[in-house]
Amino acid sequence: MSNLTKTLIVLLTISSIFLCGIVVTYVANADNYRQKYDNLRKDRDALNQAKDSLTKQLNEKIQQKDDIEKSLSNDIASLKSKAGDLQTTLSNVEREKAELLERVNSWASITKDFSATTEKQTQTLNAALEDVKQLKAEQIKLSQELDQTSATLVEKTAIIETVAAEKKRLIEEKADLESRLDKLLQAGGKVAAASSPVTPEKGTALPAQPIGSPISLKGLVSQVDAKNSLATISIGSADGVKEGMKFHVTRGDEFICDILIVNVDTEKAVGVLELVQQPLKVGDNAATNL
Repeated sequence: MSNLTKTLIVLLTISSIFLCGIVVTYVANADNYRQKYDNLRKDRDALNQAKDSLTKQLNEKIQQKDDIEKSLSNDIASLKSKAGDLQTTLSNVEREKAELLERVNSWASITKDFSATTEKQTQTLNAALEDVKQLKAEQIKLSQELDQTSATLVEKTAIIETVAAEKKRLIEEKADLESRLDKLLQAGGKVAAASSPVTPEKGTALPAQPIGSPISLKGLVSQVDAKNSLATISIGSADGVKEGMKFHVTRGDEFICDILIVNVDTEKAVGVLELVQQPLKVGDNAATNL
C-alpha cells in the first residue's frame, strides 16, 4: 500500500470522523432549534393573542374615551347654556335690585317729606285749635255783649219818642253795634239784614227790625277724623263757606253734632267737632240752619 493511499485513508477516516461529529452536532442542535422554534412560535402566538386582547381593550378604551368626550362635550355645552341663563338671571336680578334700591331711596325721601309735612300740619292744626279756643271765648264774650246790647236796644226803642235829643247818639251807637253784630253773625254763618231807621221823624215808635238773617248752606260730611275731633264737609269757599261758620250735623231727624269751620278750601272745608251726641259718619247732612 502506497503512502498516498494511506494518506487518503487517513484523511478519509478523519473526514468521516469529522463528518460524524458534524452530523451528531447538527442532530443535537436541530432538536434544540426546533424546541426554540416551537417556543418562539408559542411565544409569538401568546404575544399575538395578548396583542389582539390589548388592541381590543385599546379600542374599547378609545370608544369609552370618545363616549366620555362626547358626554363631557354635551355637559360642557349644557353648563355653558346654564351659565348664560344664570348670567342673564343675575343681570336681571341686579337690575331689579337697582330699581328696588332706587324705589327705597325714593320712598325714604317721600316718607321724610311726609313726616315733615305731617309735623307742619300738626303744628298748624294746634295753632288753629288754639285760635278756635280764643274765638270761642271771644264769641261767648260777644254773645254776652250782644245780649246786653239787645236789652239796651229794646229799652232805647221803647223810650225813643221821649229821648229825641239823644237820637243822634243812638244812631251812632246803633251803627257801631251793627258793625260788631255783622262780624259776630258772619262768624255764626249769618248775614246782617238791611238796616232801617229805628224811628220815623215823627209819630209813634216802630218795632225794631230783625237783627240778622241766616245764610242757608247745606253739604255732606265727606271725611271723619274722630281721633283728632275733625271732620270735612263737601262744600267750600266757592259755595260761600267761611272760617268761623258753624254747621249742624243731622242724620234723619237726629242731631249728631256741630262743626266749627277752621280751614276752608275751594270745594271743601275742615272743622272741629262740638256738642257730639253720636259718632259722626261719612254721608251725614251738614247745614248752617237746622
